[in-house]
Amino acid sequence: MADTRRAKAAQQTPAPAHSETPAADLPAMPSVERIQQELASAKNLDDFFGKEGIFARLFATTLEQMLEAELTAHLGYEPYAAEGRNSGNSRNGKRTRSLRTSAGDTTITVPRDRNGSFHSPLLEPYQTSTNELEDKIIALYAKGLSLRDIQATLKDVYGVEVSPGTLSTVTDKVWELVESWQNRPLAEIYPIIYLDAIHFKLRRDGKVQNTAVYVVLGIDLEGQRDVLGHWVGDGAEGANFWLTVVTDLQARGVQDIFLACVDGLTGFKAAIQAVFPKTHIQRCIIHQIRQSLSYVTWTDRKAFVRDLRKIYQAPTREAAETALLQLSEAWGPKYAIAVRSWETNWEDLATMFEYPPDIRRLIYTTNSIEGYNRQLRKVTKTKGAFPTAEAARKLLFLVTRDITRKWTMPPQNWACILNQLAIRFDGRFPVNR
Repeated sequence: MADTRRAKAAQQTPAPAHSETPAADLPAMPSVERIQQELASAKNLDDFFGKEGIFARLFATTLEQMLEAELTAHLGYEPYAAEGRNSGNSRNGKRTRSLRTSAGDTTITVPRDRNGSFHSPLLEPYQTSTNELEDKIIALYAKGLSLRDIQATLKDVYGVEVSPGTLSTVTDKVWELVESWQNRPLAEIYPIIYLDAIHFKLRRDGKVQNTAVYVVLGIDLEGQRDVLGHWVGDGAEGANFWLTVVTDLQARGVQDIFLACVDGLTGFKAAIQAVFPKTHIQRCIIHQIRQSLSYVTWTDRKAFVRDLRKIYQAPTREAAETALLQLSEAWGPKYAIAVRSWETNWEDLATMFEYPPDIRRLIYTTNSIEGYNRQLRKVTKTKGAFPTAEAARKLLFLVTRDITRKWTMPPQNWACILNQLAIRFDGRFPVNR
């Protein structure tokens, strides 16, 4: 009888003053089946990372789930649990919060407590953007993770199991974007291009080989930098393969190149000028310094570099040649090979003296493309051997996509540089741009 009275009393007792969100209103974690279906339906990269892409939708839902879990930990009881009654604090509905992500603006619902004491470390006060989870997702494709690593990351972030076979199918869809990018039409004129190679380990014929991936970085007439392509070589870096690269640039629409900045590879000049005979070649000063110092002892390097600096920092070609003569007289007897390398390559090293300081600053070294290569290595340094050339190109494309997104500004004083180029290359510079 007592139990019956207590049951009736419980039915008549009004609900506590706290406001709990109905279970039906809580964000539901996406099912494994739905996520796999969405991943498999993707046709291009925007389907993954676009404003309405798969990861943008999963990002909001996942973050809301994490906030709900944090509020539960903060209160010390699950929604609708008996422990919450008369606990001194309770859930108090939700509020919306706008976040700006790399895929665009998104809105999430943030749970509240009645005392206003709940603050999530995921969303600092007044924070309007977060890329923490997005960075993890993008890392699946652009940071060299294996399929097993990607599978583990998806489970860690979303709590879902996705088979390596499904992931392989999804990542293979990126290949069409790689091919489209590699074969896209290029600008007709590039005032300046940089040519270099970066080396990776690649499996071929059952063996791991150190393979060169040839890279061309161009600056167009608008001053915009762009990576023009990646070409996987068939062995060590060589001038013969560079001829294939330059020919491909021509086939994709490049009609003229004013200045080409190259390292010290033998035959580089001939490979470029076989396709673009009017292009001026600037041999990288930094590469030349490194090469010559390999023949100089440590005790003499500081003094030797001091004399080299007088050459490449000279205001005119005449002054530079005077400094080169002095270098030869001072160091020729002791370091003949080091000095002779400057004399032998002088015509291509001295090209920069034909131009004013603003242009000289851009062309005296290939540091621009080497800086890009360093960013590639940050991603690939933990990667073992690529299983195929396609796998290497796929990863390089995704990394390049992130790097070049930040290249929004032209070189310093570009308008002045453009006027100088127009005068220097009169007749080749387009009249109506």
